[in-house]
Amino acid sequence: MTPVLYLASQSPRRRQLLEQFGADFAVLDVDVPEQRAQGESPRDYVSRVARDKARAGLAALAHASDALVLGADTEVVLDDEVFGKPQDAAAAAAMLRRLSGRTHAVISAVWLVGATGEQCEVCVSQVRFAMLDEPTIATYVATGEPFGKAGAYAIQGRGATLVEHLDGSYSGVMGLPLFETARLLRRGGISPAD
Repeated sequence: MTPVLYLASQSPRRRQLLEQFGADFAVLDVDVPEQRAQGESPRDYVSRVARDKARAGLAALAHASDALVLGADTEVVLDDEVFGKPQDAAAAAAMLRRLSGRTHAVISAVWLVGATGEQCEVCVSQVRFAMLDEPTIATYVATGEPFGKAGAYAIQGRGATLVEHLDGSYSGVMGLPLFETARLLRRGGISPAD
């Protein structure tokens, strides 16, 4: 019997990206704490949160023994600091000022968990921002796009105009690295739909 795939995320971007793979899936709403532990590396933090999401999704499906749950997390990291989602316009502008003219890492972790085990893929991309002046930052923040986005930008939106160079996975920066996710799903026995 083909396993049933679930995405433990309410992110419309992750849903859209997973649809590109072509597999049937259902969406689960999970809520897990996203707090970095003292001494935890950014990579370990991102991986743990993604795993926690997948495990929480699987726990909610205790009746479905064939279920496979995909959990993902993506964070922007600069100087070992994890940039979460900005709380307000001032926080968004402060993040963009820090990223201006610099290269930061975007870490995306994906976990696939089921009754038979757990597997993980991690993708790290390097993104260099152009130098941003205050009017550019203010104009971008005023669009509202930075809110709900790690690092206060969306590479798939107007935020693309801030990115001078990307070395890595475009879909990973969006929130779900497709190459790594596809490899994980195939290992889990899930192939694209015909």
